[in-house]
Formats: sequence, C-alpha cells, structure tokens
Amino acid sequence: MWYHEAVFYQFYPLGVTGAPFENDGVLTHRLPALKEWIPHLKKLHVNAVYFSPLFESDTHGYNTRDYKQLDVRLGDNGDLKALCSALHDEGIRILFDGVFNHVGRGFSAFRDVREKKWDSPYKDWFYLNFDGNSGYNDGFFYEGWEGNFDLVKLNLDNPAVREHLLSAVKFWIDEFEIDGLRLDVAYMVNRVFLKELRARTREWKQDFFLLGEMLHGDYKQLVNPEICDSATNYECYKGIHSALNSKNLFEIVHSLLRQFGPEDWTLYKGLPLYSFVDNHDVSRIASILQDPEHIPLAYALIFGMPGIPQIYYGSEWGIKGDKKDGDPGLRPAVETPEWNTLTDTVQRMAAARLASKALQYGAFTSLVLTNLQCVFERRLSDADAARFAAEAEGAEAIRIDNTAGPGWGEPGKKVLRVESDATADRSRILVAINSGDQEYRAHFDAGAGRARDLITGETVDFGGGLVLPPKRAMFLQPY
Repeated sequence: MWYHEAVFYQFYPLGVTGAPFENDGVLTHRLPALKEWIPHLKKLHVNAVYFSPLFESDTHGYNTRDYKQLDVRLGDNGDLKALCSALHDEGIRILFDGVFNHVGRGFSAFRDVREKKWDSPYKDWFYLNFDGNSGYNDGFFYEGWEGNFDLVKLNLDNPAVREHLLSAVKFWIDEFEIDGLRLDVAYMVNRVFLKELRARTREWKQDFFLLGEMLHGDYKQLVNPEICDSATNYECYKGIHSALNSKNLFEIVHSLLRQFGPEDWTLYKGLPLYSFVDNHDVSRIASILQDPEHIPLAYALIFGMPGIPQIYYGSEWGIKGDKKDGDPGLRPAVETPEWNTLTDTVQRMAAARLASKALQYGAFTSLVLTNLQCVFERRLSDADAARFAAEAEGAEAIRIDNTAGPGWGEPGKKVLRVESDATADRSRILVAINSGDQEYRAHFDAGAGRARDLITGETVDFGGGLVLPPKRAMFLQPY
C-alpha cells in the first residue's frame, strides 16, 4: 500500500497559522497560508501530510463543535478544499485527525442536553447522571475524557452517534478526497465503532489508511485486518531520545529487535508502525536531546528503522518546545518555513528512503551494537527483491537531486543523486550510527567491499572495517 512508502509531515493548523486559542467566532482565512508550504514539502521529499484537528471546536481542536465545518479561525470549507486539491495536485496524500472519542461542550447535541436535560433527544449520546452535577453547574454529571470535562465522552454504543461520525468521514472523503485518518486516543475508542469505521472506509475508498494513536501496550490490539493499518510507535519514540541522552544505544536497538527482529517471536514484523521524533503532544526533539549534534542521529533512526517516518512542522530546522511549558509552546505560529543544515540532512534521509525499497520494506537485523555505535541492516526478502526488480524493469531510473539548502547544489558543490551504479545491491541498506565524540571502526561482514552513503553520496570502503566519523549517521548501499 502507498503508506508503506510514505514520508509524512504533520501540521497543527490552529498553531502554525497563529489562530487564537479560544474560538472567537470570527471567520478568518488563515488556512490558505499553508499552500505556501507546498514547495518546502516537495523539497523535503514529503509525500503525505497529516493535519491535526481542522474542524470547528471550542479551543485546541480536540473539543469538536461541528465535524463538517472548518474551524472559523482557519477559514471555510472552500479554503480546506482548495488546500487539499493543491496538495493532491503535487502527489501529496492527506490524513485528517479523527477525534471520535469525545466532543467539546459546544457540540450541538451536548448544548441541547444542557438546555433540555431529560427532555433532550440527545441525552443518550453521552454518559450522563442526572442525580449529580458537573463542575460547570450543568445540573447533571457527565463523563469527560480522562477527567477533562471540556472533552465530553461520546456514547459510541449508540448507533445514532456512530452514524453521525461515519457520515462526517464520508463527507470528508467525498468533499476533500482525503486518503486516511489518524484516530485520536484510538487505544480507548469503542472497538465496535472502530471495526465499523474500518469496514465502511474500505467500501468508500479501498486504500484508505487508518492510523491509531496508541501510547503503550500491544500494538496488535489496534493494528490488525479488522481495525487499523498502523499505530503510533511510542515505544521507539521514547527509546530514541532516551538512548541518545543516556549514551546507551542498546535501549533503542533492543526495542527494534523486540519489535522487528529476525526471530519468529518478534512482535511486529511486517507491520508499518508510525515513527516520529516528536509531535504536537510531546517536547520537540531539539529541546529534549542534551546534545544538539544528536538531532540528525534521531532522524536517521526514524528514517532507517522499519516503519513510516513523520516530520513535525519546524522540527526539521530545529524549533524548540518543552512540554512543561504547556501545549501551545509545542504548536507555535510559523509564517514561512526555514531551511538550514539540519533541514539539509533530513531532506537527504527522506530522499534516500523514498528511493530505497529496502528502507521501506526490508527486514531488520542488528550487526554491530555498543553503547555509542550501532550498525543494522534492512534487507528485502528474495521474493520482495525479485518482485520490486520486475516492477522496476524498463522503468525510468529514480533520480532525486537534493539541491535545496545552503551550499547544496551550488556551482562547485556536490549534488546528491539517490541512485547507485548498476552494480549496487538494492536489496539491502546498512544503517550506521556513531553517537560518540570519537571516530569508531566497526568490524563486521558487510557482504561487499564498498558502499555508497545515500545521505552524502560519498563512497565508503569496508576494507579494514567501516570507519564511522563522530556524531554521524550513514545509509550505506553496498556494491
């Protein structure tokens, strides 16, 4: 499916466009500004975008008022349709945020209950107790999401509620031609509803992608043929920054071996979990890593490991944001995207992944592991290698020139072309990382004499061992 080969980019629209936190009810056309980001996305080799909540809400987007109307702080549905069309015209797929576990206090059905109490036809849409009271003095108690009473929990056992939400999804597919959904707090959403959502979306759009938010536990609870195609890989998100900060790469590599390793017992072999170094809910990678030179290494891990990589807007050039300062600090306004040497590196990694079936589909094997260094292999099965070779036969060779960024592609400078000569072994990639301050010589059987680094375009010789410069990552294609 297309999402196996995707590089995602996440926008938090209410944040990036500088919308006020409280819904002021003033129609303001902020969303069209995101069209200006499309050239940036193309330079980064992004081919899919995930939008955090877009629809009318009380404040931050996750307290929905109306599932079929773009938040007035962003504009109107015409603005959203135009943006989706512009992205699709550039071959960029689109995910919306599906917030189906709860709604805001401004949701029309809940407003009706507040007004009419027992007489409301919507009283069974929520979990209510008319013998109690709420902190808002509504005259009844209701269940909120994890004790947050601005997030009113929906009764998804009610067929009318399920149909209301499914009609919104059908509307999004018909009106905006979206390609999938990220399901907010999917780990606690009614499974009967999720199975119905899966079945219905397959009817409406066969390759529709469902990504479930899951913080911990067995991802197969959600990632299976009846529910989701993928889940957020929070285990490896945590492992990446923790391993780099603690100078203990065993932590992240052991998680990868547990999830994707070669043994039959490993948990998620073949499942395209969703990989990220940060997002709208957690501290930015530039704020959480103790050594700024480790930021490219974190990105190397999400682009090199099994899974679907995501970039969160601004983090590709090093925006900071600490969770302890509150969520708004993680979701800042940005008028125009920036580009620096970090963006250069992220771009080259995205280009390498886009061009390499081994990085997209290959199995995971650890070859070298120390506290500060690791080398792992991504290798296609013989059947997959033969299949992809047959598909590529006669097709135009993939050429991706990374010409953006300071000094990259200027006269006299190197231009990276993510293709190798005819002798390259496209069935495998070696991902090598040195997080230490000193050069390291890794000894292992590379199965080849030389390789090309898909990040820099340089040729590497394995004679006498692989020399890893300090604080450096390599994506090596042997030949």
